[in-house]
Amino acid sequence: MQQFTEIIQAISDFFWNNILLFLLCGTGIYFTIRLKFVQVRKFGAGFKRVFGGFSLRGKKADHRGMSSFQALTTAIAAQVGTGNITGCATALASGGPGAIFWMWVSAFFGMATIYGEALLAQKFRKVKDGQITGGPIYYIRAAFRGKFGKILAGFFSIAIILALGFMGNMVQSNSIGTAFQNAFGIPPLVVGVFVAAIAGFIFLGGVKRLASVTEKLVPVMAAFYIVGCLVILVINHDMVLTAFQQIFVLAFKPQAIAGGVAGVTVKEAMRYGVARGLFSNEAGMGSTPHAHALAKVKKPEEQGEIAMIGVFIDTFVVLTLTALVILTSEMLSSGETGTTLAQMAFNEAFGSFGNIFVAICMLFFAFSTIIGWYFFGEVNVRAMFGKKAIPVYSAIVIVFVLVGSALKVDLVWNLSDLFNGLMVIPNLIALLALSGLVVRISKGIKGKKDDQRFPDDPEVQKLMAEESEK
Repeated sequence: MQQFTEIIQAISDFFWNNILLFLLCGTGIYFTIRLKFVQVRKFGAGFKRVFGGFSLRGKKADHRGMSSFQALTTAIAAQVGTGNITGCATALASGGPGAIFWMWVSAFFGMATIYGEALLAQKFRKVKDGQITGGPIYYIRAAFRGKFGKILAGFFSIAIILALGFMGNMVQSNSIGTAFQNAFGIPPLVVGVFVAAIAGFIFLGGVKRLASVTEKLVPVMAAFYIVGCLVILVINHDMVLTAFQQIFVLAFKPQAIAGGVAGVTVKEAMRYGVARGLFSNEAGMGSTPHAHALAKVKKPEEQGEIAMIGVFIDTFVVLTLTALVILTSEMLSSGETGTTLAQMAFNEAFGSFGNIFVAICMLFFAFSTIIGWYFFGEVNVRAMFGKKAIPVYSAIVIVFVLVGSALKVDLVWNLSDLFNGLMVIPNLIALLALSGLVVRISKGIKGKKDDQRFPDDPEVQKLMAEESEK
């Protein structure tokens, strides 16, 4: 089993580091150029759309979809996970402080990619079983008519159900169980029962309950973590400038010993920074469009602008704060990596409370990811197998959450990484094929050929018209 785990990890690492890394970054650069730096031009508009009418008690989600803010928080729920703590620490330990610079670069271009994903999710959403739904499975089928499109879309759906719905949620619950065992001595299985029970309650409530939970949970968890990090940075204020200096200098001129990381090269700093950044913000992976498809907006490009803010919050705010905490604590030289490194950094400032703080944040981050990933899988189960398969899918996810909390899941995590990568391929192929349509919609250009080839779903238009009348 150990040998099989190592083989899967080697395949996954090769796939991510040598193929997906360049495909994801390349797609981001391509969309940035074609959309004339939309992440810069429309950043202010997106920021205003997100926070202009901010409220923890927004419009209720129903069969017509979610509010834009609910769609964003559902997307962020999936984006901001254990990767924002563990993934960031791993990137620093393996790629040095310079890896953070390359995280920023990948996120900047990724904002253009996710703009395209959200726009297409809005354009090609459908009504299924009486409610609005959408995601890559629908715009993949639109991009490629016939058998090829169905195979490509089916491959994507199976990959995301396995990667996120099942295996991904298993390792998220494992992260919660481990963190609480370290901080409070609570057996992981006890934590798993609690997490599975709460998750099951939310799952049974459907989109309405899920949206209600994420719009409250995400702002609270983000504020809690951000405040904690800012307190540490105030305590370590004399090291903040040095930390930024390390990030910029070591991105291009790694030293023999870069903040405790021996023998780091520019290539390694770039590889770990880009890979971990993209894995965290999920730009181009095809996951968050499922949430953005449900947003109630007047034009598809409006949700694209909002989606960019999700990447900004995930990488430029949460990931950056984690990196600064670790760097200013000077724990990078400890030789530790992952969650342990993060815990040591927080302990340096908070004392024994550091473990508790990280455990609470892990609960928020990982649980929100479980909710988001479950929903993304559900959309594809509904599209592939119909409404009757949803209860079966929900039950399997709950079992995986429960069992995953107490198991050693190295193999499952590696398989999740691999399937995560596999689902990127059909998503990027469709994004590139529809890039011209993204540009035309962004410019407000309507053509007869586009209208004939990509007609709006009349049932969606009917439901949205009802919403407008109300």
